[in-house]
Amino acid sequence: MPAPSPWWTPHVHADRRPFLLGRNRIQAAFRSFFAGHDFVEVDTATLQTSPGNEAHLHAFTTEAIGLGGTRTPLYLHTSPEFACKKLLAAGETRIACFAHVYRNRERGPLHHPEFTMLEWYRVGESYETLMKDCAALLALAAETAGTKTLTYRDRQTDPFQEPERLSVAEAFQRFAGIDLLAAIDRSGETDRDHLAESLRQAGMRVAEDDTWSDLFSRVIVERVEPRLGLGRATILDEYPVAEAALARPTARDPRVAERFELYACGVELANAFGELTDAQEQRRRFGAEMAEKMRVYGESYPLDEDFLAALARMPEASGIALGFDRLVMLATGASRIDQVIWAPVPETGH
Repeated sequence: MPAPSPWWTPHVHADRRPFLLGRNRIQAAFRSFFAGHDFVEVDTATLQTSPGNEAHLHAFTTEAIGLGGTRTPLYLHTSPEFACKKLLAAGETRIACFAHVYRNRERGPLHHPEFTMLEWYRVGESYETLMKDCAALLALAAETAGTKTLTYRDRQTDPFQEPERLSVAEAFQRFAGIDLLAAIDRSGETDRDHLAESLRQAGMRVAEDDTWSDLFSRVIVERVEPRLGLGRATILDEYPVAEAALARPTARDPRVAERFELYACGVELANAFGELTDAQEQRRRFGAEMAEKMRVYGESYPLDEDFLAALARMPEASGIALGFDRLVMLATGASRIDQVIWAPVPETGH
């Protein structure tokens, strides 16, 4: 079988061009939306001293060479989050950012090593306000694209309906018959063995070396995600604190955090937090994440001490990251993420 033609081949570009023009229209509409709601658009640096500190995110590594020849490791950021929060500490109150971000070990119909993240932050406002933003942006994307439905493969979502709000615990019970909160104590500590037994009773695979997070993710991926955002969007809310490294616990239940994810057509589109501003707790969580990364992958990333210092000054805020390319896919009817990226990263060896 001959190799597929490059994206820059005229006939390939002609097929992709309607999706790309749709992307431009949606991006312009979103910029107008944020400007109309008194957001300042910011532009953050791609090179950072730390790319982020989540165990299963993988960064691209480079180095800065000083005038004297000294070499300092740097990373392409996996999110503009650290820089955005420093701007909140500096005094900004409503900011939005379209950022190119970079994640290694990721490529597929919904994943690309370089993609566009739309992040926005609201100081002094609850993360429920972000849910309203999401509903408005879904409708705006569809309206701008000239469609009444978001589509991915054989799944559809009505972007003009109010999203369903569903807690993670409710989703585990509804789709897997698992009582998730029974495997978490009131201090937020998780019980791996209890969750493992719940998975076995639900007919799911359990390996001896599975961690609590492994088991949690298996239920999400196999039983929950495929059933979200069908017919109308879903806001999956109140993740366990152990699965929300940058979010604060809810006032209602210390076992769960102010974190939600937005789904349409079974596709994750956004990840939001009521932001954690306790620098000491954030350091502890980052340390645990990097210890797990070292255990699983044999590597870890440094902490951004500048970020932790800024976090101690940052006001209460809510923030969200939305995969802009994915939303464009669903609004324009594209089947692969590289169809909505103007100049995709070349394929590398498998």
